[in-house]
Amino acid sequence: MLSFHKISIDDRDEINRRLALSDFRAAEYSFANSFNWGLAFGIEIAYFDRLLLLRSGDNPKYYLYPSGAGDVETAIQAILDDAAEGGYTACIRAILPEQKAEMEQRFPYRFRFTPQRHSFDYIYHSEDLIRLAGKKYQAKRNHAARFRKTFDWLYEPITGANLSECVAMNKEWCRLYGCNDNLSLKAETCAVQRALLYFFEEELLGGLLRVDGRVIAYTVGERLNSDTLIVHIEKAFSESFPGAYQVINQEFVQRHAAGLPYVNREDDTGDAGLRKAKLSYHPVFLLEKYLAEPLP
Repeated sequence: MLSFHKISIDDRDEINRRLALSDFRAAEYSFANSFNWGLAFGIEIAYFDRLLLLRSGDNPKYYLYPSGAGDVETAIQAILDDAAEGGYTACIRAILPEQKAEMEQRFPYRFRFTPQRHSFDYIYHSEDLIRLAGKKYQAKRNHAARFRKTFDWLYEPITGANLSECVAMNKEWCRLYGCNDNLSLKAETCAVQRALLYFFEEELLGGLLRVDGRVIAYTVGERLNSDTLIVHIEKAFSESFPGAYQVINQEFVQRHAAGLPYVNREDDTGDAGLRKAKLSYHPVFLLEKYLAEPLP
């Protein structure tokens, strides 16, 4: 039986080694994402040969497609055995199209594959987000230009000297948007708090905007794989400071993705407003993901 344990900060280096072997571009294949959401979703991990296995939920158990190096077919069978021994139904999530094809070949007629549109990642050309060039980005350029002209602003990297101000801004943002009254926002708040608490241990990248000395926006991300920067968190007081989202995004990507072709801004969780906002930046493609459910 597989030996799962709760994910901890001490797992970072081993998990990152295994994730680097796969070089996947999906948001789920990030130590930071798994660790930061670990408490909210009860995420557990296990090591199988040189592969990383991850599970969450009660019944069914949701297992992440194995990442790392080794015999994936044997690892998936070990997942199925683990679920059977525990009396669970095993579903495998965040399956990319090429992985789906492999599973269909190795486990014919064993799974039903369903696309999970709400979990598709939005992938952008980094140069598009940096330059905001062309007619399709005119509105974004206008918002950013108006912010730069209207406010006395400053961009700073997140450091030990200003991290506490991001924590304070996050609390203020949550009070403003009623995080305690919304289960989804409440879970997100816990994940964001954990990311800020372990910002340096997770080796994250971050930036903030000040207006008249006050922190009014911040963002957190990291290098996801060999060609992609991922943005995990982005918060701004956009009603009071229109254009803040456009500027914090542009400034952060310019500093950290200039040498990379892609930026992953994660999924939209099925939220209509978030979907509209992410589509408005014109992704170069949506990274499809499937859920595999065992057939009766």
